[in-house]
Amino acid sequence: MKQQRILFIDRDGTLVEEPEDEQVDALDKVKFVKGVFRNLGFIREKLDFRFVMVSNQDGLGTSSFPTETFLPAHNFIIDTLKGEGITFDDILIDCHFPEDNHPDRKPGIGMLGNYIGNPAYDIAGSYVIGDRETDRQLSENIGCKALILGQDGMTWDKISEILFSGERMAEVKRTTKETDIYVKINLDGHGRCDISTGLGFFDHMLDALCRFGQLDLALTCRGDLHVDAHHTVEDVGICLGRAIRDALGDRKGIRRAASAYMPMDEALAFAALDISGRPYLVFDAEFAAPMCGQFDTQLAEEFFRAFAVNAGLTLHLKVLYGKNDHHKLEALYKALGLALRDAASIDNRIEGVLSTKGSLD
Repeated sequence: MKQQRILFIDRDGTLVEEPEDEQVDALDKVKFVKGVFRNLGFIREKLDFRFVMVSNQDGLGTSSFPTETFLPAHNFIIDTLKGEGITFDDILIDCHFPEDNHPDRKPGIGMLGNYIGNPAYDIAGSYVIGDRETDRQLSENIGCKALILGQDGMTWDKISEILFSGERMAEVKRTTKETDIYVKINLDGHGRCDISTGLGFFDHMLDALCRFGQLDLALTCRGDLHVDAHHTVEDVGICLGRAIRDALGDRKGIRRAASAYMPMDEALAFAALDISGRPYLVFDAEFAAPMCGQFDTQLAEEFFRAFAVNAGLTLHLKVLYGKNDHHKLEALYKALGLALRDAASIDNRIEGVLSTKGSLD
């Protein structure tokens, strides 16, 4: 029997905005979090998760928070979500105060006895969705993953993408007699980079690509720079392309194709790409000088070709005009980042892969 995954979903701050007094005890305090209807409705319709609401409601049923003021707002929330096609399989509410230290209160797992250790559920493949550190702690106590709104740019749109396509991350290690390379990438990152290739200008270009592509990238390369930079630049292109390909996975739901113009002072570059599985590079750029810092300008085309072939991209790059070689190169890398970001993004309207053949292989 296939195990079912679970979404343990917080209420206040996650489904509805939390008021200053931290009590949603009136209808005029109910304001739904941006994107929750569209995205949670999509998840409910398209993905096979069990929906379990897990909420702390401090002192519920006491004079500080009477049940009769809680229920109208709570029922309104549940009914409104139901009207959008969002229903919960289980609703678990703890009424204890923080100082009670009760095991039912999040991040305790006392209320989750029907799920923890139950072979019907895939706990490791499940998620806690919330907005507080206690929700992250709950996920650790359960043994599942956490998606925390407001942390690291997390939104309901991003949650929907992650649940639909998986966490799009990959690692590549490649060692030859010429280079030793390690790459770790997250397609759904924030442009955080830690890059060291031994070539300062090349590091700068890769940083520009990833920041504009919103890719988190850790990349190290030890290459035979005593010979020249060719092996380092080309092999980094190979490994980065492979990491992109692996992180994209089955490519379901991606927009697939995109293009971008990028100005850099007097220079203007253009990138168009298709995550087609049909590798091809068209490169149209000329450089006035043979070197830009330690970087051989001839190697730009070698990098882009290795990257396109190993990522499975049809890639067109062009410098429309410009005088400064640094500006032209940087505009190319940034334009590629912008186009890659858009092409790799998830569109919930796309079912399967965007292909008349039904396949991108």
